[in-house]
Amino acid sequence: QVQLVQSGGGSVQAGGSLRLACVVSGLTFDRYAFGWFRQAPGKEREFVGYIGLNPEITQYPDSVRGRFIITRDDAKSTVYLQMNSLRFEDTAIYYCAAPAAPFRIGINSADFASWGQGTQVTVSS
Repeated sequence: QVQLVQSGGGSVQAGGSLRLACVVSGLTFDRYAFGWFRQAPGKEREFVGYIGLNPEITQYPDSVRGRFIITRDDAKSTVYLQMNSLRFEDTAIYYCAAPAAPFRIGINSADFASWGQGTQVTVSS
């Protein structure tokens, strides 16, 4: 059973930083890329970024590029989302996700088969 367990969310003042962690089990971690998504009330789930099997391969949408950084620690089977210069509009539930098979990645939620439980990030202005 694939499991993704998230931690590290919370409330922060605008301009502050948070780091989310996603501990993965049930798959061969170093054969998988991983994605991050977020969903705010009344909005569709939004792609936040991904990191490839090669951690030098990352992709971010314009909304977070330069502020968010995704890293991975294969020894700990953990993927991280470092969020800096947080804005009110970053407030959302954040999810880490894994694709259905190794060596695959995408930017749409349908490209992912396994999801973390979600972590609330609240940014106050």
